[in-house]
Amino acid sequence: MCCRLEFGMKASGMRMVTRSWSREPGAGPRGIGEEAAPLGRGEAAAGTQWHFFAEGRKSHRPMRRQRKAQSLSVAYEASDDEKGEGTELLKVPSWEPQDWQQQLANIRTMRSGKDAPVDQLGAEHCYDPSAPPKVQRYQVLLSLMLSSQTKDQVTAGAMQRLRARGLTVDSILQTDDSTLGTLIYPVGFWRNKVKYIKQTSAILQQRYGGDIPASVAELVALPGVGPKMAHLAMAVAWGTVSGIAVDTHVHRIANRLKWTKKVTKSPEETRRALEEWLPRNLWSEINGLLVGFGQQTCLPVRPRCQACLNQAMCPAAHRL
Repeated sequence: MCCRLEFGMKASGMRMVTRSWSREPGAGPRGIGEEAAPLGRGEAAAGTQWHFFAEGRKSHRPMRRQRKAQSLSVAYEASDDEKGEGTELLKVPSWEPQDWQQQLANIRTMRSGKDAPVDQLGAEHCYDPSAPPKVQRYQVLLSLMLSSQTKDQVTAGAMQRLRARGLTVDSILQTDDSTLGTLIYPVGFWRNKVKYIKQTSAILQQRYGGDIPASVAELVALPGVGPKMAHLAMAVAWGTVSGIAVDTHVHRIANRLKWTKKVTKSPEETRRALEEWLPRNLWSEINGLLVGFGQQTCLPVRPRCQACLNQAMCPAAHRL
């Protein structure tokens, strides 16, 4: 029988795995923390036959059965810096959803036309490409702030009206609240967004010279900026993949496909759950892919399951 013990080696960043073949036939696996039976009194460490002699006379006590020597196999899972010749690498199994790769391939096929609203009116299409880089980044952030609880078409219209007046930090700060509200209406929660845009623009002017922060932590500290906006701003404005941007579409589809270990109750919880298993090289793609899929096929109400290539393998298809 073989038992397997695994323990961390924090100091070296490696994990050592030991395998022991010293169990007697028929014995169950030794549990973690179970100690091997101690050697008997006078028993030889090498496991040789045991004899008892006294005054030249051989003992009548029976010869003790030979104990098999332990065979110890050690394998290390090394960090990238410690990988070298002769190191046996072990793949640590991790949870991942069933059929997720085929489901993702099917979604890519269904989204190959790139004709969803997000493909034409998303944050990467709402800024002025002829503006200075700092102004472009500011416009990206504003479009994201406006997009919350708002359809892409409405956000794009508001951005066009703002850009027609010269959309910069200074121009926004010089615009009165009533005029700003008129320009961005009818985006969702437009009154709150007027306040957040003014507050954020003032902070950007005072602390960042009119530019936007280059970290998620600083972005989410701005009024009216949430995690989804921050990760998208990092990707679109700074070209950095800092995490998965999860909105209501991504949140809904991830739960329908059971791409999370358990049902998640918020987009931020879904983001953390996805980042635990989804390969990092897919993080930048997943938002636009699932948002468009949610806009066209996997709708919030009455999803078009009959037209979906994942119908047969979607856990939620039979319930919708």
